[in-house]
Amino acid sequence: MNLLIVGGTGRVGSHLVMNALQDGHHVTALVRTPDKIENHHENLTVIQGNVLKKEDVERAMHGVDVVLSALNTDGGTTLTESMPLVIDAMKKEGIKRIITIGTAGILQSRVSPELLRYQSSESKRKLTRAAEEHHKAYELLQQSGLDWTIVCPTYLPDGEKLGKYRTERNFLPVDGSQISVPDTADFAYSLLQSSDYIKARVGIAY
Repeated sequence: MNLLIVGGTGRVGSHLVMNALQDGHHVTALVRTPDKIENHHENLTVIQGNVLKKEDVERAMHGVDVVLSALNTDGGTTLTESMPLVIDAMKKEGIKRIITIGTAGILQSRVSPELLRYQSSESKRKLTRAAEEHHKAYELLQQSGLDWTIVCPTYLPDGEKLGKYRTERNFLPVDGSQISVPDTADFAYSLLQSSDYIKARVGIAY
């Protein structure tokens, strides 16, 4: 497959790039700083650009089958500002499938199912700004008509790849408290071959 990975220099994104190249896919990475990509592989195309620039996003989409986004909130509004550009460029190119990394804060709360976790007493976090960014991105995907999946990890230490974890549609698995970066990437990557969670958020934890 031809995959576009945005956020490919980040913690989860760099694992996604590695997994895809190991399996022989062609990867296009749209990055602001190409020097951060340490992987020099014949199947890797690095495009220097900015996810906040329409023309850069459109250029990166040419010939792509699936989009993987591991963008984080960056302490700013990159996520919510780039998502409409990504969605529009995908539609222009006729790409249907996008898999993104979100946060457990935007899963449904078990204690107040009408609320998201970050809006309820279930969340221990005092600061909700990052979750609000992810919430807006989720709403944009919901309205997009695309085949989206948002992988929603809870506490995300670097850790190692165990290959065993629990996932649940729209909720965090009961008593889930953490999941490593490599396992989060492993699960998100596995969704390329699965239609189990189309148009859904999926919680992941050990």
